[in-house]
Parts: sequence; C-alpha cells; structure tokens
Amino acid sequence: MATIVVKQIGSPIRRPAKQRATLVGLGLNKMHKTRELEDTPSVRGMVNKIPHLVEIVEEKG
Repeated sequence: MATIVVKQIGSPIRRPAKQRATLVGLGLNKMHKTRELEDTPSVRGMVNKIPHLVEIVEEKG
C-alpha cells in the first residue's frame, strides 16, 4: 500500500468553506500538522485542490 505524508502549511482563516472542508476531509486542522494518508486518486485530488494550504512531505511506496 502506497502512502503519502501531507503537511498543512497554510491557515484556513479567510478561505472559502469548500477549502476548509477539504482540509478537514484530509484530517488537518492546525498549522504544521502532518497526516499519513493512503495514496489514492481521491486523496491526490483533494491535495491538488488546495496546493497553497498543504504540501506533500514524502511518498512511501
């Protein structure tokens, strides 16, 4: 199972509700918090929707 580590680098303050909901869907809610998520097309799509708020720290394969 391939996984990616995603880190929140931007604040959701003054962002549209959809972007905040995407962060919550990824399990992120505080600055500099990291989550290890399964590398699926849906997770990649969520990360690509908010590239200014998150970054992929590492990819484990």
